[in-house]
Amino acid sequence: MITVNINEIELNEFIGKEDKNQHCKATFPLIGAHGSKQLATVYFELEPGDNLGKHTDSAEELLIVLEGKVEVTIGSETRTAKSGGLVLVPEMAPHDLKNTGTNTAKILGVFGGANNIVATFDKAMLPTESNIVDTSLFLADN
Repeated sequence: MITVNINEIELNEFIGKEDKNQHCKATFPLIGAHGSKQLATVYFELEPGDNLGKHTDSAEELLIVLEGKVEVTIGSETRTAKSGGLVLVPEMAPHDLKNTGTNTAKILGVFGGANNIVATFDKAMLPTESNIVDTSLFLADN
């Protein structure tokens, strides 16, 4: 049995190399390195005014807004999602999230049909100096 408590996980900070409002704290609670076979997850937090950064993912993603209020853009369409909201992001669809609320937004992303994900951002982030996040490179203890 694999269990994770998202209230107890350590988050990594990512800041846009060119845009300081591209800022989040994130981690991958369940991915192939942890033993999942057909799904992967990402958990991230956005402070008010911050955005995740426009990117594509190699698998379809279900975003679950656990807390807060965010503006979600997929392609050219933008909608608001708040606590309890679900947003489906098609595979390889350019998308971004921005915290438009007054509190920290907490989001869980669930990727179906794949246990490792490659996310390609339009802009590089610090501290990685890269615009690519490849979960197959994460070790099981991350």
